[in-house]
Amino acid sequence: MRTKIVAGNWKMNKDLQETEQLLTELSAKLPDTDADVIVAPTFVNLQAAKKALQDSTMQVAAQNMHFAENGAYTGEISADMLLSLGVDIVILGHSERRSHFGEDDALLAKKVNTAIEKDMKVIFCFGEELEDRKSDNHFAVVESQLKNALFDLDASAWSKIILAYEPVWAIGTGETASPEQAQEMHAFIRKTLADGFSSSIAEGVSILYGGSVKPANAAEIFSKPDVDGGLIGGASLVATDFTDIIKAI
Repeated sequence: MRTKIVAGNWKMNKDLQETEQLLTELSAKLPDTDADVIVAPTFVNLQAAKKALQDSTMQVAAQNMHFAENGAYTGEISADMLLSLGVDIVILGHSERRSHFGEDDALLAKKVNTAIEKDMKVIFCFGEELEDRKSDNHFAVVESQLKNALFDLDASAWSKIILAYEPVWAIGTGETASPEQAQEMHAFIRKTLADGFSSSIAEGVSILYGGSVKPANAAEIFSKPDVDGGLIGGASLVATDFTDIIKAI
């Protein structure tokens, strides 16, 4: 049975005091759940988050990392640096990293390979833009992103991979993605994995939905058979909203 997951990507939000306060609130409100609950604060607050959650079932992830072990990469963070803090989950390929920082499939493949070599879990993000959806090219774009970044992995590596589909066209554009559209794409993703690897890998990997999940729509989205949870943005910054989403799964 696939693992249900609710992951909160805090992006560039919350200073140290705000991070500690939100984690205190989340710990107090966290419902009983079989789902894995993950939070991804900014780099500078990862150590504080690990300390605050040392007695909690919530896990801590990083929002990004570099592919190199060390070197002249000013401002970058390595896998070993994260692991030294006890952080062994990393988000890679987020749409904002792709669009704002020019990260392409080749670069992301290197990052994924490094993370897997370091025995880290990867929440790998991907998804199509509005023009791809309007031109009916969305399936081809998603298939390409998956194949270019992940299909050179050994089958054994997939136990460390969590997929997060982001319909970029439905985030901040005025367009709306329906739960049915989410299910359609998630089913396509699973078929792509079955064709490229095996049905057991396809059925075993958790696929999260990252298209503006909120308390009001979470239950309907999570009810779809191929949706295994969500990668939550803005709603993860409000304790009541995030815990309501966790309850929905």
